[in-house]
Amino acid sequence: MTKKQVTQLSCEIIGAAIRVHKSLGPGLLESVYEKCLKYELEKNGCIVKQQMNVPVVYDQLIMDVDLRLDLLVNNCIVVELKAIENLLPVHEAQLLTYMKLLQKPQGLLINFFTDNITKSMRPFVNEFFKALPE
Repeated sequence: MTKKQVTQLSCEIIGAAIRVHKSLGPGLLESVYEKCLKYELEKNGCIVKQQMNVPVVYDQLIMDVDLRLDLLVNNCIVVELKAIENLLPVHEAQLLTYMKLLQKPQGLLINFFTDNITKSMRPFVNEFFKALPE
């Protein structure tokens, strides 16, 4: 993928999250938004893995841990969803760690407990994004 394709996909994911939020509003469980967003993305032709295990390799050994991300879209963008009053630095760190462990170029931290998804949504890129062609 190119940087432009990743950025376009990111915009599509945000648009889908906005549609879900406009329909449901704030105040539901994270799992509800997750299922609805997965449906919305798949309806638009995306390949979405939900509650995917994230492998942790330590000292050349795959550790048996129960680490799961919310959504992986088109094997490229990690989407971490929240339905909480305030996002904390630990939520950003969680997403950045998933991106690093899976070697994915972009992540989106989306909080549905808001009046405006675009104000609360936080995109992240890393060295894998920087290595992509334009």
